[in-house]
Amino acid sequence: MKTLKDAKIGQTVTVRKLHGEGAVKRRIMDMGVTKDTEIYIRKVAPLGDPIEVTVRGYELSIRKADAEMIEIL
Repeated sequence: MKTLKDAKIGQTVTVRKLHGEGAVKRRIMDMGVTKDTEIYIRKVAPLGDPIEVTVRGYELSIRKADAEMIEIL
């Protein structure tokens, strides 16, 4: 299983499935990250946390722990 955390800078990936439960999963979905959404990896902080991405035309920073819950193609 490949997650958003494994994606490289400059890559565009598609969300396959969201893992996690309850409020955490809901928060990720509220940010616009849903199944079949394309995500462009813009930057990764020097220590790997957070990851800056472009989703649905806006920029978003996602923590590494949340990125591990987003399965990608």
